Amino acid sequence: MLREFRDFILRGNVIDLAVGIVIGAAFGALVNSFVTDILTPLLGLLNTGNIADLSFKAGDATVTYGKFLNQLISFILIAAAIFFFVVKPVNAMTSRLKKPEPEGEPPLKTCPFCATDIPTAATRCPACTSQLG
Repeated sequence: MLREFRDFILRGNVIDLAVGIVIGAAFGALVNSFVTDILTPLLGLLNTGNIADLSFKAGDATVTYGKFLNQLISFILIAAAIFFFVVKPVNAMTSRLKKPEPEGEPPLKTCPFCATDIPTAATRCPACTSQLG
């Protein structure tokens, strides 16, 4: 029973998943800091003030829609940062590293001696070893 547990824990996909979660959490903190500390303050150049303070009264309730707008802007900035600084560069790198697709299969002809389909450029049949003219 202990051996099965050890084998389960040491399987590659469990370790990969654990590493992915830890790196994902660290990367999430990095992206949030980039958006919060760099991109969001740049919105101050638009003289918008503090968006989080926007609200209106509906009867006795206060609707603070500014906080929602703040989170929406943060979401859009995070999505844009991930797309332009992670997805686009990784896609460009993987497309450069990708091997070219092999050309289509060569056209086939039929061996006149054994009726096996063989490439047109073949000079000898691989099935019956007959010399082709």
